[in-house]
Amino acid sequence: RMETGCNPMELPNNTGFEEDADYRDFEGTDVKDMRLEAEAVVNDVLFAVSNMFVSKNLPCAEDVAYINVETRERNRYCLELTEAGLRVVAYDFDQTDDRLQTPYHETVYSLLDSLSPAYREVFGNALLQRLEALKKESQS
Repeated sequence: RMETGCNPMELPNNTGFEEDADYRDFEGTDVKDMRLEAEAVVNDVLFAVSNMFVSKNLPCAEDVAYINVETRERNRYCLELTEAGLRVVAYDFDQTDDRLQTPYHETVYSLLDSLSPAYREVFGNALLQRLEALKKESQS
């Protein structure tokens, strides 16, 4: 088990092609995939939660990353991101509890929707505002 903060410069076989999807099939070039995916997840929904960031204390690898999230209700969770999806692995930041058997969610939206009514409201309002803006654009 790797116990680093997942600094890509310390990982072996770092060829510099990680950013370019065309090279992702080359051996050793996907070491950052889950971390990049986790960063994208955070950027997508940060506006609708109190706090959310990729864990720097739990080990991440090409197949797993951990995300800490605090809902607007002030509940804290540690989420595991894998190819299977996202799931809650602890009820605090930077923790994992192997006894916790929570279901995987395909998207961060459905996971947060199940955890946080305030998230649902904020996200829904943002969606409505976006639709209103699109409607105005199409009418002008």
